[in-house]
Formats: sequence, C-alpha cells, structure tokens
Amino acid sequence: PVTDGSRELHSLCAQLEFLLQFDLKEKRSFFGQRKDYWDFLCQGLARRRQEHEGVRFVTSLDKLKTPVGRGRAFLRYCLVHRQLAESLQLCLLDPESLREWYYARSPFLSPQRRAEILGSLYELDGVTFHLAL
Repeated sequence: PVTDGSRELHSLCAQLEFLLQFDLKEKRSFFGQRKDYWDFLCQGLARRRQEHEGVRFVTSLDKLKTPVGRGRAFLRYCLVHRQLAESLQLCLLDPESLREWYYARSPFLSPQRRAEILGSLYELDGVTFHLAL
C-alpha cells in the first residue's frame, strides 16, 4: 500500500493539484477569499449528487481553513476510498460549468485530454492507499 511516507504519493498529489489549478479562472467568494479547485469540485459534485461523503468529511475538519487545504484533504480522501476518478468525472460532465471555471488552455476542456486524465485516474483505483486523513 501507498503511505504518507511515499515520495511517489507527494509527486502524485502535487501533479493532481497542478492539473486542477492549471488555467483555473480567478474567482472570489462573497467575502473576497480566492476560490480554488476545492470550490469547483464542491459545485460540480453538488450538481450531480445529494451529498458527497468526501465533501462532508472535509468540511467537518475544523483545522482546514483554506480552499487549497480542503482540496488537498479531499484528494487524499478520494485516493483512500478509491473515488478520485469517479468524483472528478462527475465534475467534468458539464461543459458550461467547465468554461465557467477554466480558461481555454485547461486540459479539462479538451474531450481527448479529459478522457486520458480520467483513464489514468481510474487506474489508481487498483492501488491501495493508507493515508492519514
């Protein structure tokens, strides 16, 4: 199993975060806080499901104060529960929402790139992750 001490884990998470932040439009909350991929994921999942267990878990963690911290915790949760590809796929189903959150260079706006990314993420479902949540 992959654990917190794995160098590959840190590289994977950094690449996932880079991918989710690449060409992300700058958005602000009502109070002026910059929105990040966490907000994109929450909005995308809320449109598709009643409630995502990972979102509920992350929002229950009082120590997490920033969207980036919440996003990182969500990625870890999804890796442990083998839900990363499915969760991201749900967020990527709505082209209008994608254009609302991402500029044209985002690989999520290319059907071919999106399929390649999701295919790779679905392969991660076969990997066991034992991470501290």
